[in-house]
Amino acid sequence: MILLEPFHTDALDLKNRVVMAPMTRTRADNPELAATDLIAEYYVQRATAGLIITEGTHVSRMARGAIRVPGIYTSQQIEGWRKSTDAVHAKGGKIFAQIWHEGRLSLREVLDGHLPMAPSAINPGTKVFSPEGMFVDTPTPHTMTVEEIRQTIDDFAQATQNAMKAGFDGVEIHAANGYLFHQFFMKCSNTRTDEYGGNIENRSRFLFDVLEAIRAQTDLKRVGVRLSPILNHIQGIVKDDETDQLFTEMIGRLNDYPLAYVHLSGVTGDQVDDPLKQVLDSARYYRKIYRGTLMINKGFTRDTANLAIEEGIADLISFGNLYISNPDLIERFRLNALLNESDRDTFYTTGPQGYTDYPFL
Repeated sequence: MILLEPFHTDALDLKNRVVMAPMTRTRADNPELAATDLIAEYYVQRATAGLIITEGTHVSRMARGAIRVPGIYTSQQIEGWRKSTDAVHAKGGKIFAQIWHEGRLSLREVLDGHLPMAPSAINPGTKVFSPEGMFVDTPTPHTMTVEEIRQTIDDFAQATQNAMKAGFDGVEIHAANGYLFHQFFMKCSNTRTDEYGGNIENRSRFLFDVLEAIRAQTDLKRVGVRLSPILNHIQGIVKDDETDQLFTEMIGRLNDYPLAYVHLSGVTGDQVDDPLKQVLDSARYYRKIYRGTLMINKGFTRDTANLAIEEGIADLISFGNLYISNPDLIERFRLNALLNESDRDTFYTTGPQGYTDYPFL
């Protein structure tokens, strides 16, 4: 089964083609928002994956949105994450940190009284989880100044350096699913008239400026990029008449960067009859455009993932929900064994229940 065979490139040396997808789990229940021993246990349980991509980790205080999410912008947070990287490496695993800024999807209560930042002062019209435990409306965000954009670019470069200090094998830039990068990409969330708004090149500029800032300090072979080109309606993001062209041009331009991979998120926010077909059709299209390592995600089983790789649609497949409830997913795939069902009620709680207590074979 090719899914379980090693995968080697100049950037990646993986024992199989199964990737643990990044998933927010809200277990950093400490004032420092540092990754804990429990978080390390969660990742080491899943170290047989070819690659683990952590939950999104915030690059600065102003990047925060979701509560109890570990950051990577303080010395305590760097040391917290080292618990996870050391544990995963001791088991022979590989682990990337997903670096994250939520942009307008936040609240004053989370940001020390400040308004969320975004490309433009457009309210996404959505609700987010508050520290008080309720879903509340987002406020209209503050329009980022050029100086704030440049500071945020520096924050991503610094977060990458911090990830290397914490022992990560690389980082994945979270440029998908309605968060800050995606807010720059789309007309519905970006009405700027400066160099970061207007035409496709300008709306893509933030991503490439971040890549250039990281490249000045770090080998881009240790960097992946996550995008969601088939997302049509989620978290205030709505597809427009230039969306397909934007992603076609942007992903084509990523060929100029020696990245570890491009990761296409299958989150759509829409009710579609056959979401897996949508993911595969999209991957076939971008496979013709992007010449590097392509990872795809959303709704795969053991057999559909293996077939996608056999047919050359992708190189790597990431699994989210299956990895929540099956820490030994590789062994279950190898034996074609039954899979545990996940408990959605514990996805975003605290403690080990529904986190590190799922049974192994």
